[in-house]
Amino acid sequence: MIKRNFTIRAVLVLTLFIVKLSAFSQVFNEGTFKIGRTLSLIDAYYVDTANIDILTEKAITEVLKSLDPHSTYISAKDVKDMNEPLNGNFEGIGIHFNLLRDSIIIIEPVAGGPSEKVGLRTGDRILTIAKEKVTGINLSTNGVRTRLMGPKGTKVDITVFRKGEKDILDFTIIRDKIPIYSLDASYMLDKETGYIKLNKFAATTEKEFSDAVALLRKNNMQNLVLDLRGNGGGYMLAATALADKFFNDQKLLVYLLGRKNPRQDYKSAGSGSLADARVVVLTDEQSASASEIFAGAIQDWDRGVVIGRRSFGKGLVQNGFYLTDGSMIRLTIARYYTPSGRSIQSSYKEGYEKYMENFFKRYSDGELMSADSTHFPDSLKYKTLVNKRVVYGGGGIMPDVFVSADTSYNSQYFNRLYAKNVLNTFVLDYYDKNRGLLNSRYKSFDEFKKKFQFSPVEIQALIAKGETEGVKYNEEQFNVSKEEILLVLKGLIATNLYQTSEYFQIINENDKVIEKALSVISDKKSYNKLIGNQ
Repeated sequence: MIKRNFTIRAVLVLTLFIVKLSAFSQVFNEGTFKIGRTLSLIDAYYVDTANIDILTEKAITEVLKSLDPHSTYISAKDVKDMNEPLNGNFEGIGIHFNLLRDSIIIIEPVAGGPSEKVGLRTGDRILTIAKEKVTGINLSTNGVRTRLMGPKGTKVDITVFRKGEKDILDFTIIRDKIPIYSLDASYMLDKETGYIKLNKFAATTEKEFSDAVALLRKNNMQNLVLDLRGNGGGYMLAATALADKFFNDQKLLVYLLGRKNPRQDYKSAGSGSLADARVVVLTDEQSASASEIFAGAIQDWDRGVVIGRRSFGKGLVQNGFYLTDGSMIRLTIARYYTPSGRSIQSSYKEGYEKYMENFFKRYSDGELMSADSTHFPDSLKYKTLVNKRVVYGGGGIMPDVFVSADTSYNSQYFNRLYAKNVLNTFVLDYYDKNRGLLNSRYKSFDEFKKKFQFSPVEIQALIAKGETEGVKYNEEQFNVSKEEILLVLKGLIATNLYQTSEYFQIINENDKVIEKALSVISDKKSYNKLIGNQ
């Protein structure tokens, strides 16, 4: 009996070993052994000293690049930085800061964060961090972040200079989780139309969106313009969670399909709180991935109007696989498809360089100025699922209403002011000197928006600031860009006085895409015609 049990156990162990060996051979085939052998030979015999770690990373990067444009290698030190924005928080002291004349100025403590709790204020200048002098040492923004961020519960000592105080102030701050917001702006465009702008689809996006909608509802919001321009994507589930809110029945929102991944369908629950609202989605060439999932679902079900320019065209799904040293490979495992069956991934058959070259050609071949510059073959033609409108796959979401890029205010002078960071540093200096006056003069944002304007003397100070930074004044070009320059400056001051949302309320005043969106969504007949509801 004992011998029989031993034999059974031996067979089971041998079977398990064979199964494991079979799985092992699928991963470590002849090719993978050749790569390891090559690196070992270099390490052992190469004529000069070679950094095997760097060579390994280069090899991995090149291999992934040959697969598709979105399979990537991420070093261990970059993994955390990559995840923080999508997770919706990081650990630190909780301040918005900027660098002015090699000095760290606190723009605003994060509400409810560690810095606000100990009494740090807007305008405070940080002199030392953990007893290290941080003024006059050419510190970068990343250098400041590195010194201030750290694990929750750890302490950091700083000293600050505050106007009106005779002595330097000492603070001990206990680091905590600090929220990162994916919602940039939320306000009413008119008496019935709300506006929300998202910069990414993160773990916190659904809650941020729902909170914003609840506030807009209190202001009588009936319809919504959702701005996804510049939104490079993020979590797919965050996009489907938002799309779910616009449907009152179960609808397919997106599906995934890959060689090793069976089809997965993601559907709406059928109880959308915005199911009766008219919706306009704004896209441009920087709208990608999760943004395209959302826009594709809205367009395919004839649920709303997409306005703007063709989106990026990223329809590949990545999964993260950690390596032994904490680094990560983000490997494409599937493609995602819109409800009508469209794959909107741009072609990468000619390689990574050609893929990126084709994207940047949009800026030179007239596509941003004319819808007629975008050509889709008939093989990529699809029909929407309700009203059978023609839509296209194979390279981004083409909007229902095209609005060209606005270049009317463009000039080399304006671009150089931006490139040299003159506008931002001018506003930081201006706000630092005039904070008290601005706070006393403008008791509300509405008052600031209506009344604030720069004096001729202040405009001359901006021009002088540009000259100091090497931006030679050009009167003709300045006059071309003057309205936009002053609008951006006013928006930046609004950010310092209020929040990011107020910045967008200012700069959106001259936005032709929003102007078109408002005209479409306000006219029920025009809106219905665009989505095929005759």
